[in-house]
Amino acid sequence: MDNSLDWQMEHVPCFLCGTDDHDVVYEARHDHAADADLVHKFRASSDELLIDRLVRCRKCGFQYINPRLRGELILSSYAQGEDRAYVSQLRARERTFAASLDEIERLAGGTGRLLDIGTAAGAFVGVAKAKGWQAEGCEPNRWLAEWGSRHYGIQIRPGSVFEQPYESAGFDVITLWDVIEHTLNPREMLDRCRELLKPGGILVVNYPDAGSWIARAMGRRWPFLTSAHLYYFDRRTITQMLGSAGFAVEVMRPHVQRLELDYILRRGAVVSATLSKLLRAIVGPTSLARSQLPYWLGQTFIAARRTLTCLTPMIAELGV
Repeated sequence: MDNSLDWQMEHVPCFLCGTDDHDVVYEARHDHAADADLVHKFRASSDELLIDRLVRCRKCGFQYINPRLRGELILSSYAQGEDRAYVSQLRARERTFAASLDEIERLAGGTGRLLDIGTAAGAFVGVAKAKGWQAEGCEPNRWLAEWGSRHYGIQIRPGSVFEQPYESAGFDVITLWDVIEHTLNPREMLDRCRELLKPGGILVVNYPDAGSWIARAMGRRWPFLTSAHLYYFDRRTITQMLGSAGFAVEVMRPHVQRLELDYILRRGAVVSATLSKLLRAIVGPTSLARSQLPYWLGQTFIAARRTLTCLTPMIAELGV
């Protein structure tokens, strides 16, 4: 590691089982950093492939970034800067979210009070409100929170969920869309969600599955393998983490998302800059560039119900 970065980094043990013993999956490549600006690196639309070291715990097999940027630097970076690239895709994001709401309503037994944590510009909250939910969100990035509140006419509280004065057991549904892999401590996040959910309430988690066949096939060029993601779950580890936090998984399935074709091709430059440039030149002058394309690269949807009590400790759940 570049010695100039030492002061910014912190060593962390395995979050899942607490063990501090690991193998290296990918060594750090800080010389490949596309941008030294941490605000750009941690924005919602960040597309820089992994440059930090990825390790696998020898005891439980969980994968995570180690060492990583200090927590205060990560949180500060999330909170700053504009992200116009993200909001350029809101119509496609709305269409994606609308497709999941019927399933969420079925599990929740109808509409009710909903909290979207890490809501970005509020697309999901806007869609849910339009369908009759009493929906609100919170978002660490101040610019996105303000932009979304104004655009959708909804309440988006700036800051993390830990900074908000929400009442305990006040929500029927809580959603974490592409959030859990970014958090400094996923278990603390789940504990907070459990506190805020009514007994029997539904928690929705969407995450990129590191155990999916496409993630394994693409290796280090998997687009979700990014330094902005601190943890890499698969179906086993995410299920066991949820169980230990008092959630019973009821639905787990691939999550197909939509984005405009040109946006997908532009972000595909991290996989192949040459192919990305060629395809964008071909579709750019046509209406295809703005067409909303469904795509799947390992994204996984989970709906879990808050149980009455937490289950056995996580290390027992893992069987390690």
